[in-house]
Amino acid sequence: MAMPIVPFSDLSKHSKRVAETIDRFHRVHVKRRDGEDLFISTARHDREREETADVAARMITALLASDEGVHAVLHSLPAVFPWVRHLSVDERREFVQELVDATRDAVELDVHATLHRVIVEWRATARILADPALTAELTRPLPAEDHGEVAAP
Repeated sequence: MAMPIVPFSDLSKHSKRVAETIDRFHRVHVKRRDGEDLFISTARHDREREETADVAARMITALLASDEGVHAVLHSLPAVFPWVRHLSVDERREFVQELVDATRDAVELDVHATLHRVIVEWRATARILADPALTAELTRPLPAEDHGEVAAP
């Protein structure tokens, strides 16, 4: 079922109708012309979304407690993030741990930016590793530079 979209002006002009739409669909996308769009949801729907994220994070954490679970998570990772194929096995493990930690932060602290940052940064790393010329450029040794004596504080 598609999420309804309502114009921002409907919140004041037709608030009862918007509230009924939220009750029926549990979440509404509010389009704004002069600012970032909004999402309005019922409290129950928001709690259920948080519980979903919490369950997913706890399940992955439990899987990572055994060698078989680690293997299963690492094996399934490319289905969720196709770009991980450019990461080493150790990098994939580090990514999964950071992903789990960031998901827990989203659930326990209501901080979602960390999860987004983890995914963006690891995708950028994979993009660099996918391009051999870029990898060579970014991993070459820096030239030795003599800046003279550094005065002690």
